[in-house]
Amino acid sequence: MPYILISTQIRLETGPTMVGDEYSDPDIMCHLGARKTCVLGNNFSEYHVDDPPRVVLNKLELIGYRVVCMTGMGQTLAWCLHKETV
Repeated sequence: MPYILISTQIRLETGPTMVGDEYSDPDIMCHLGARKTCVLGNNFSEYHVDDPPRVVLNKLELIGYRVVCMTGMGQTLAWCLHKETV
């Protein structure tokens, strides 16, 4: 999976950070120390870490991911990362 999307709420910029959905690569989620959660009422799961986005971005850089773009949407900050395939 060459792309990853991470996000956080502006008021929670020190964490937690959403780092994946139920289809995310389990090895990457393990590297990040993410836990899979499902909020009552949702029919999908998400992976979260307690780390702030800066720490998550640093961890992803160590395994070859680079930020492609970053944006703010309302109260949400989101980063899209890509890893070149060899």
